[in-house]
Amino acid sequence: MPAAPLLDRSFLERLERLTIRWEKSFGGLIGGHNPSRFAGGGQEFLDHRNFHHGDDLRAVNWRAYMRLEKLFLKMFQIEPRVPVRMMVDCSLSMTSGSGDKFLYARRLAAALCYVGLVRLDTITLQPFGATLGERFLSGGGRHRFSPVMDFLGGLEAKGVTHYLETARQFLTTYQQRGLLIVISDFLDDEGCEKALQYLADFGHELLLIQIWADEDRTPPWMGEIDLVDSETHMQMRLEVDQAARERYTEAFDAYSRSLERLAERNRGRYLGVSTSSPLEDVIFGPLVRARGIA
Repeated sequence: MPAAPLLDRSFLERLERLTIRWEKSFGGLIGGHNPSRFAGGGQEFLDHRNFHHGDDLRAVNWRAYMRLEKLFLKMFQIEPRVPVRMMVDCSLSMTSGSGDKFLYARRLAAALCYVGLVRLDTITLQPFGATLGERFLSGGGRHRFSPVMDFLGGLEAKGVTHYLETARQFLTTYQQRGLLIVISDFLDDEGCEKALQYLADFGHELLLIQIWADEDRTPPWMGEIDLVDSETHMQMRLEVDQAARERYTEAFDAYSRSLERLAERNRGRYLGVSTSSPLEDVIFGPLVRARGIA
């Protein structure tokens, strides 16, 4: 029996009015959605100018010629296609807990990818864990979305997370700066902040989307428990009372705030998302307010 699609058709139709946002200016390709102030071969009319020898006759305004008997060239807005890369966390920690963070992350990546494709953005899906996985490149419109769904649906969670190593590989692989969307629980024993700062220092604009299950933030357990690390399989026995649960939640929130501060001081954006929140509500609510899409 084939697996259910990550997103249904009615949801995709609602996504078509959205746009992925970025704040920085990048040197990119022609096409895409966010308009530039320069004249060129785009799709949105900008102005007229006098016709000169060697200009493209297809851009002549023939109606104006019939009225004025002068040749005018129609100019259109250049629209920079900023490279959009989505790093999707495929480590085993994304499968821990009752809320399937890995499925949620892939559905979110699919939704953002569809938004980008509708607006003719170039989209690179980059799975990662201990290292970068096999990437998938798509661009040119919504008709190329089906292979994106197949790619995301075929991803598997495995291994540990090494942010520093994946950041080094990313900077070597992607020389052109652009918008970098990181969808992850940001759980790494060695920390994520240094690696994320490397990416920002190189010139990438960061959109950090932290995915968590409710028990990641508020442990539901009380008493003596045995914890097993989902990635390393290390075990730890703890005695948990209400005070310990509250301290853990405070530490979790402090870590989330540190990710938010890192994004903001580098002119990026941050969003924290619980898997208990419906994806549609997150996209049309918190993600819009975080200026990730418009």
